[in-house]
Amino acid sequence: MNIFIDNRSGDPIYQQIFTQIRSQIIDGTLRHNDALPSMRSLAKDLRISVITTKRAYEELERAGFIYTVPGKGSFIAGENAELLREESLRQIEEHLEQVAVLAAAAGVSRAEIGEMYAMFAPDHTGQPVHTEPAGTENNGGTDE
Repeated sequence: MNIFIDNRSGDPIYQQIFTQIRSQIIDGTLRHNDALPSMRSLAKDLRISVITTKRAYEELERAGFIYTVPGKGSFIAGENAELLREESLRQIEEHLEQVAVLAAAAGVSRAEIGEMYAMFAPDHTGQPVHTEPAGTENNGGTDE
C-alpha cells in the first residue's frame, strides 16, 4: 500500500490518507480482507501522529470501506457494490460539472459533448470505442 503525504496540500493529513486508501479500494489495488498496516506502523512510516492515522481509519470504517477486529487489526471490507457505485457516481458528477463549465466557456454544445463521450464510452465488450467523427478519418498521416 502506497500513501504519499503532501504537506503543501490544503487537505488535512487524515483526509489525504482516507482518500488514497479509498481510491486503492475502489481501483482494486486493495481487496476484500486485505490487512491494512497497524495505525502505529502507518504513523511511523509516514512520520505522523498515531492520532492522525486513527482518525483516517475511523473515517474509512464509518464510510464502510474497512472493518476492525479488536486485537487483530483493520481489514478491507467486503465489496459493497452499492457503496462503490455511489462513490463512482459522485466522482462522475464532479467530472461532469467540470466538463459543463469548460464546454460553456468554449461554446461546445451538449450534442458535441455527447459525440465526444460516445468516442470514449466502452462498447459491449468493455473496450473503449475510439472512432473518428465523420469527415475526420485518418488520411495516412498527410495533411491533405
